[in-house]
Amino acid sequence: FIHIDPKKYNKRGQLMYAKISIIMFLIFISICTNFANDKHAKGSIAGLIIDAETKLPIIGANIFIKDNVFGAASDMTGAFKISNVPVGNYVLQFEYIGYQPVIKTDIIVRSRRVTFLQVEMRVSALESDEIVIHAGYFQKDDEQANSSIEFSNEEIRRAPGSAGDVSRILMTLPSIAKVNDQNNNLIVRGGNPIENTFYIDNIEIPNINHFPNQGSSGGPIGLVNVDFIQDVTFSSGGFSVLYGDKLSSIMDITFREGNRSEFDGQLDLNFTGFGGIAEGPLFSDKGSWLFSARRSYLDFVVDVMDVGSTIAPVYGDIQGKCVYNIDSKNKIILLGIFADDHNSPDQETAEKNLMAHYGTQDLYQTTIGLNWRTIWGAKGYSNTSIAYTLNYFNEDFYETTTGDYAIKNRSQEQAYKFRNVNHFRINEAHTVEVGICLKYLIENYNNWYASTVNDIGNSVPDLIMNEKIKGYKVGGFLNYIYKPFSNFTTNLGVRSDYFSYNQNNTVSPRISLSYQLTSKNTILSLIHI
Repeated sequence: FIHIDPKKYNKRGQLMYAKISIIMFLIFISICTNFANDKHAKGSIAGLIIDAETKLPIIGANIFIKDNVFGAASDMTGAFKISNVPVGNYVLQFEYIGYQPVIKTDIIVRSRRVTFLQVEMRVSALESDEIVIHAGYFQKDDEQANSSIEFSNEEIRRAPGSAGDVSRILMTLPSIAKVNDQNNNLIVRGGNPIENTFYIDNIEIPNINHFPNQGSSGGPIGLVNVDFIQDVTFSSGGFSVLYGDKLSSIMDITFREGNRSEFDGQLDLNFTGFGGIAEGPLFSDKGSWLFSARRSYLDFVVDVMDVGSTIAPVYGDIQGKCVYNIDSKNKIILLGIFADDHNSPDQETAEKNLMAHYGTQDLYQTTIGLNWRTIWGAKGYSNTSIAYTLNYFNEDFYETTTGDYAIKNRSQEQAYKFRNVNHFRINEAHTVEVGICLKYLIENYNNWYASTVNDIGNSVPDLIMNEKIKGYKVGGFLNYIYKPFSNFTTNLGVRSDYFSYNQNNTVSPRISLSYQLTSKNTILSLIHI
């Protein structure tokens, strides 16, 4: 423990000292209480099992915990629950006749908490005379690009050095390079970081980081709460025609649902800040809500410990998801993410930390959207979303050596978005995916950049940008999936995108062939123009 004498500090320092002391005391009491009460603690595992292609519930699927006696079966709605499971880390296996078995690893059961899972099962692609089926830990989707990889919540949480940041766990993957250790900008297959895009529950999010780099997709600290994540699919090339407007990568994130049976909550104190999560049922068992709020605490530590010329950035975020089932075939999802970031290093701090500029930053990000999922009988489903995004940059920078005013940035970027994706399985051999996406963009810039000298010694005059830009983007896609045999899959797709600002229209055909030799070997060919 570090002893800090509050008498040596002013009233503000004493107040910060008191706040940290209270937080540490509460953490100590919480740890002691857990050790005292959770010796024989138990929790529950609940979830929903659905068909991956039609989103219909799978009735009577078997669920059991590997190397354990606990198990359950899904009911008429596809739901299941395994109660009184001792706290720990488990592996779950899901089986149903005619479907590929699924194994879910790292299922964490916590004391008096419900761990919720949503599992999608696919029709078995291989026929056999035997009835014994062996499940693998890694699932292969015939319709998924060869360059795609999936991560679970627990894999992201425990990844060394990631600090719960979903972007940093990707830096060790093939075809991906990072800009530097201070920023999680991703360079995918040699592309620009601006060419990466993110989706959460069918809603596009322009940036999932605190202190976002304007005109890019990265930042120093992840924004998405890892406890919200159900799973992540990252595609580093050759992705489906369902996604467009970017060239390098697609990150598709699914948020979990809140607890539909009871109120749950937790307090968090970790690298990203302190805060909490609350969740519970909505309109009885018709829906659920999930909410979190976080704030950084480094500024408290810096103020109390008086570490010298160091000014810690301040950042916080609020995230929420509400789910409501209108009926058995229609579900509405309301998603909201808000972040505010502030930084104000002074000239002394900039000099001691070898910073080229100092000044103030006030950044705000907001995305709110509504997604409607409807199931069309046994043939397929549709996802339709509307969303609004606002990014606001208020920055003033000065040159560290001279103190001269260098940059004024007053930018407001807005986007109104509509996205519709339809998946229809005509029969076992023919499947069609079709949809459209629309964006209306409003950009307001009131910026000024001082004159300077470039790297080769030429003088560059000052630049004033005071402009309001409007434009729209339209994209449409069609994908045809043909399975003439149980182990052979053909994907024929085409996508078209139009941008009104430069009146540019692009058409991108895509073809892939996949032949499954055995349950462990697949030959895949991909053509992307």
